Amino acid sequence: MVVVAMVWIRGGELQIPSLRCGMENKKAEEWKERRGMKTIRIVAADDSAVMRGLLTRMFATEQVGAMAPMQLCAAVPDGASCLHAVRTLHPDVVLLDLHMPGLGGLEAIVRLRQEWPCLPIIMCSAATADGAAATLEALAKGASDYVTKPMGTMDAVAAMEALWGQLAPRILALVQREAKVPVRRDGAPVRLRGVQVEAVGIGVSTGGPAALERLLTGLPEDFPVPVLVVQHMPKLFTSALVARLDRCCAMRVRQAAAGVALFPGTIWIAPGESHMEVRMGAHGVPFLVLEQGEGLHRCTPAVDVLFRSMAEVFGSGSLGLVLTGMGADGVAGARAIVEAGGSVLAQDEASSVVWGMPGRVVAAGLAQAVLPLDRMGRELVAMSSVGRCRRVAAEMEARYECC
Repeated sequence: MVVVAMVWIRGGELQIPSLRCGMENKKAEEWKERRGMKTIRIVAADDSAVMRGLLTRMFATEQVGAMAPMQLCAAVPDGASCLHAVRTLHPDVVLLDLHMPGLGGLEAIVRLRQEWPCLPIIMCSAATADGAAATLEALAKGASDYVTKPMGTMDAVAAMEALWGQLAPRILALVQREAKVPVRRDGAPVRLRGVQVEAVGIGVSTGGPAALERLLTGLPEDFPVPVLVVQHMPKLFTSALVARLDRCCAMRVRQAAAGVALFPGTIWIAPGESHMEVRMGAHGVPFLVLEQGEGLHRCTPAVDVLFRSMAEVFGSGSLGLVLTGMGADGVAGARAIVEAGGSVLAQDEASSVVWGMPGRVVAAGLAQAVLPLDRMGRELVAMSSVGRCRRVAAEMEARYECC
């Protein structure tokens, strides 16, 4: 028996269908027309029989009117069985639990990456402090993305819907079945060194923790402007991300708090479930504001909210970086920065886990440069040095080269 599950894209927005039954005849006809599409094959590893059963039931629920069928090829209880299943079944995606007997999730990631460097791996993580820290370690070791397991208090239907809502868009994005975004090619990327940068804003989603670690660890302790980061993550996970980055970065890394004044040498990360904005204080010192408003693009925090506020406060001194991630968050904010005279850099497709957010910024003609992640840090240091002491600028660039 072939088991399938479905999602579709309508009007440019990803639609997540309900797992409940009751299909219309028109959608059933659409299903018949699309059954011939290539199936996304999935292997799942989790030591919990309940979780394996939940995944099996979820993927066995037919979703009519879908863009891409998904088949759960195997649900196994440990990392060793997962490796064997991947070798024999050649899946498109692996779902992996962190804590399993024998070969655990972290060790399995290392082994999987040795044999299949580009195979998408999605971690299924517990929504706990320990689970958040372990998830970040898994992402650093090569996992592509993560989802949080349903709460134990949910009934089966609610649990399946919660998990499906997280998994479906991630699977589609990671197997690159979203339509390619057209890239403007009407001019070569410009190396911007003309305006003094007053603040750096970074927006990132899928693949973000590893990208942030690579980028931010190269910045010197006396980096001359504040750095503001929006990473699409729940609050528990952003707290773990702050702790991890603070251990490995020369700059101070802090979770944003309402009313905090912005000064150079600190990286501020927006907490999950709160939008982060910048306002100008009465004495000319910018400070942070946190708002628990509705999500933009289903995201709280949202990159657009941060970038728009930066454009209002810092104007042409705003520098926005849009890194790896799925969706369109950051496009409107990048436009606000550009219209205020600021600059926007986008990560290139080759170094992105998913080229959704940066790709859309590029397609809109808002990126002054499209750069690989490794080069972006060097450019960030160079641009932030404009208008400042030449000796200090040279020392900063030299220190980055050493990193």
